[in-house]
Amino acid sequence: LAQLVPYQMQVQGNAVLLTLDNAGTASARTPPNSAAASVKAAAKSRPSQSAPAPVVTSGPRNISDLSFRRGPAGQAVITVKLSNPSIPVDVRQEGNQIIADFQGATLSKGQQRRLDVTDFATPVSAVQALNRGNDARLTIDPTPPFEFLAYQADNQYVIEVRPPQKSKEEDDKAALFDMSKKKYTGDLLSLNFQDIEVRAILQILADFTGLNIVVSDTVKGNLTLRLQNVPWDQALDIILRTKGLTMRQNGNVVFIAPTEEIAAREKLELESRKVVEDLVPLRTEVIQLNYAKAEDVAKLLQPERGKDNNTRNMLSPRGEINAYVPTNTLVIKDVPDKLTEIRKLIAELDTPARQVMIDSRVVIASDDYARDIGVRFGVTGVNQTSNGINALSGSLAGTSTIVNSAVNNLTTTGQPFPVAVPPLAERIGVPLPAAPSGGGAPAKLAMAILGADYLVDLELSALQTEGKGEILSNPRVVTTDLKKATIVQGRQIPYSEVDDQGQVTTQFKDALLKLEVTPQITPDDRVRMDLVISKDDVGVNVPQATGGFVPSIDKREVQTQVLVNNGETVVLGGVFEQNKNKGNDKVPLLGDIPLLGYLFQRNSTNTIKRELLIFVTPQILKEGSGAVAER
Repeated sequence: LAQLVPYQMQVQGNAVLLTLDNAGTASARTPPNSAAASVKAAAKSRPSQSAPAPVVTSGPRNISDLSFRRGPAGQAVITVKLSNPSIPVDVRQEGNQIIADFQGATLSKGQQRRLDVTDFATPVSAVQALNRGNDARLTIDPTPPFEFLAYQADNQYVIEVRPPQKSKEEDDKAALFDMSKKKYTGDLLSLNFQDIEVRAILQILADFTGLNIVVSDTVKGNLTLRLQNVPWDQALDIILRTKGLTMRQNGNVVFIAPTEEIAAREKLELESRKVVEDLVPLRTEVIQLNYAKAEDVAKLLQPERGKDNNTRNMLSPRGEINAYVPTNTLVIKDVPDKLTEIRKLIAELDTPARQVMIDSRVVIASDDYARDIGVRFGVTGVNQTSNGINALSGSLAGTSTIVNSAVNNLTTTGQPFPVAVPPLAERIGVPLPAAPSGGGAPAKLAMAILGADYLVDLELSALQTEGKGEILSNPRVVTTDLKKATIVQGRQIPYSEVDDQGQVTTQFKDALLKLEVTPQITPDDRVRMDLVISKDDVGVNVPQATGGFVPSIDKREVQTQVLVNNGETVVLGGVFEQNKNKGNDKVPLLGDIPLLGYLFQRNSTNTIKRELLIFVTPQILKEGSGAVAER
């Protein structure tokens, strides 16, 4: 059906008559007695399965009842009773959740809740019911792996969640060595015999099933068995295992013989095929490869001797393979069957390898701040007493200048005055000017007070510096899947080195920006990368005992492995450094005097911030071009 339509069902004798109304007139007819739509999905099924829009009928649309129970097979059964059977339902799988939207329906306040159903021991742990816009939504949380089935009967919508069933291949493998796990589908029969010949019971099974059974002459012996209502294929399996027999079926013909006989027969057939293979004429085929290396493929196909002294070889014992490197060609000589197999294998191996562009960014951000405030202060004075003169200055050199001047005056004039004024450098007693580490010139403000017998010198100096910087390094490289790539940029710093004999040699140290990466593209188009990213800078020169200097290298490096979505940027790591220094130089005691003490001290503040961030963005390139693949 292309859509749900009303129908009528009648029982006439032992027949059921089902009448479907025309879809074009469905809206004018009565609603159907029962509407069914089934959806079954395993954990890897389609993400959305929506039931087609049913016939719209009048009447309120709400959820009458919601229940949860455990089914007979351990499955979770969620039953939703609808007030109107024509409510459209959209059931889909989103990740590890099952979402069911009942369009246009509403839940009462009491029905909007989360049900913890862990104690029911089903694949479902919780069911949440809530109103979402104009729809009622059920969110089911199952434990993967799981599969679900949804169907509707009248006004009941049922969702069943169960663990995925094993495939037929898995069941057959388990049943090969365990009869209890083997599934039998034959018609039921009953057998009750005392000391009956095996050949006779096999004839009975042949008559019952209609199969053509061929029994080897070596099948002999009797057995006693009593089987009641068992499948005929299980009865046959029991008989064969009891008497050490094995069967081989070809169409509707079954051959039965002792296990050893069949094994010997099959071994003989294999040996015969090998003899025939040794007699088949060899053929030579030349295959030119487009993408794979011929020597790599030849090494894969050639024989290799293992630890158990056996050889693993994709060629026949008579086959040989050689690689011609100049034209990237394989020359293969072998039997036709092997050549066909090798040709198919090479077609799968000779495909273009996917490529990745690795874009990395190394960002070094800096923020510097410094403030220096200093002062130079000096007092110079002289006065005469009855005993002589008193001299005051910022240094002994200053007082010596005053005293020597007074002595010279006494010698020549008999009077000590006028005395000479010492130079400024000799008058300064507090030499604490601003001394910025950056080397800039500070701002200054000077003042001098000259009295009759004294001189005061004062100089204030201050400097504040701020700096912000950013270093961006952007190495990028394109490489093939699973192939290591390296890109290096930088310089070599020369330095001299003296050996024990006094010979001077020049050595070099590397200061490099380096990106080393080995990418691996996953099947879901993500990129796993083994990364080494380093950013070196030249540090300070370190003196050596033998003379000369050796430059130090400031290293910044990260080594890691990450898994990133195609086109996404990941921060590999970061280092934040902050150096904060405060300095205070002052004259003891005088520097501690409130306010006035600032004339006898120097203050400095220095803050340095450094931050290192490393970003990496992988981009998968489209095959056959340098364009970036779409995400």
